[in-house]
This record gives sequence, C-alpha cells and structure tokens, in this order.
Amino acid sequence: MSDTRIPLAGVIGNPIEHSLSPRLHGHWLHTMGIAGHYIPMRVEVDELETVIRTLPKAGFVGLNVTIPHKETVLKMADIVTDRAALIGAANTLIFRDDGKIHADNTDGYGFTQNLRQSAPEWAPETGPAAVFGAGGAARAILASLIELGVPEIRLSNRTRARADALRAEFGARIVVYDWVKAGNMLDGAVTVVNTSSLGMTGKPEFRVPLDGLMPGAVVNDLVYSPLKTDFLQQAEAAGCHVVDGLGMLLHQAVPGFERWFGTRPAVDDALRHAVLGA
Repeated sequence: MSDTRIPLAGVIGNPIEHSLSPRLHGHWLHTMGIAGHYIPMRVEVDELETVIRTLPKAGFVGLNVTIPHKETVLKMADIVTDRAALIGAANTLIFRDDGKIHADNTDGYGFTQNLRQSAPEWAPETGPAAVFGAGGAARAILASLIELGVPEIRLSNRTRARADALRAEFGARIVVYDWVKAGNMLDGAVTVVNTSSLGMTGKPEFRVPLDGLMPGAVVNDLVYSPLKTDFLQQAEAAGCHVVDGLGMLLHQAVPGFERWFGTRPAVDDALRHAVLGA
C-alpha cells in the first residue's frame, strides 16, 4: 500500500449549507479521476484559528473561505498575495509543504474570466464602467476594473459613505454617485455590474431605473439565485450582452483547485449543469 496521503480540501464558513463549492470541486475530482476529497465545514469565529492550524496535520492541502471568515484569515497567513491585500480579504488558502499558509483572493480573477468567456467581445478599456454596491464583492470588482484599464468607474451604494470610502482607497478613477441618481451612471457605460445582493432570492428588489443602458453593453449580475435576475432580464430587453453570476463562482475556483490537486480544471457546460443539479 502507498503511504501517500489523499489530498483533502474544503470550504469553511458559517453558514455553509448553501455553498455550491462541494458540488463544483466534486465534479472536477470525479471527472478528472483525482484521488482527493472536498469537504464543507461550518466553523465558528472563535474556533477558526484552531481549525486552520490543525487541518494541514490531517492532510488538508488548502481551503476556500467564505463569510464571515474572509477578512480574519488574512491575519493568520504567512504569505498574502498583492490582490488579497488590496481587497482586504482572502477566499483561497494554500497549505504549503514548508508549513506556511498562503492566502489569495481569486474573486477578481473569477469575475474577469467569466466575462471574457461569456462575452468574448468585451473591451472594458474602451469606456466607463458602472458598479452598483460597495460591499466585499465590490472591492474585488473595482480592483479588476482598474487593472483592466477602465478609464472611469462609476460607483453607487445605498449608503454613500461606503462608496466614498472605496473611492478614497482605490483612487480618483472612482466617481461616486448618490443612490437616488444611480441610474445616471449608465450613460455610455460599456460595463455594468451589480455587486449588491439586491434582486437575490429573499432580498429586496433591484429598483434602480435601467432605461439608460447602452445597447451592446456587457451587463453582469454577481447574484446567481435566481440565475437570470430581473436586473439581467431588463438589460437583455435593452439589447445588452448579459452575463449571470454563476460563472464567477466557477472561474474563481480554478486557481485553488490547480494548486491543491496539481491539475488545471475546465469551466464548461458540463460543470454548470453539475453545479446547478441539472
């Protein structure tokens, strides 16, 4: 018998029951014939450090991290990527052979790859972007849009102070709009992104008027429950190229899986069907 350990990975959060990550990584492990397991773990805040320090000893090679631990784990990491430091949160941990914990944030990567795959004609550098919401997800989106060379990023949040704080942090390329005038951000915008929870199942509706959408604009909703939100339906009716939020979830998982299990997985229709339970 081989004494090689079967690599283990997982996702930690609280709550965790809703996570699609086990289905996602389980599909890759199964279809690629990799001897490994991916496990969802509900972890309380006061147990987080103990759990993370213990898991490598049990054969874990890394973790995904979700709410409410994404900021806290940065303090436990020995190595933090530039993008995780900029965003102020990590969603991917790698337990290295030398015992060090490597923290990364792949949300921006997932966002960019999702739009590149779903809207190949997307040219973000050719015009302004409009971003709704100023929470944790917005930080990753803003960092990505800046890196992509977007000339102006218009930002609006129901609580303006949060948007102003992001402008102070990310720089003058961010232009903040009051929420009551958020619809004005759409004028000439080639990229439009909803990073808020508005329109999600069980959450308030997205009520910002979208009549200013430019036909041909690429419109993305990070919400994927429902898969085609009212926000996306309105954008589609306006002649925009709409991209749902599921693809970001799928693409952000690629770098972690590759580091943990040594093989780069594919994001394709079979994966979408597996994750959706179709």
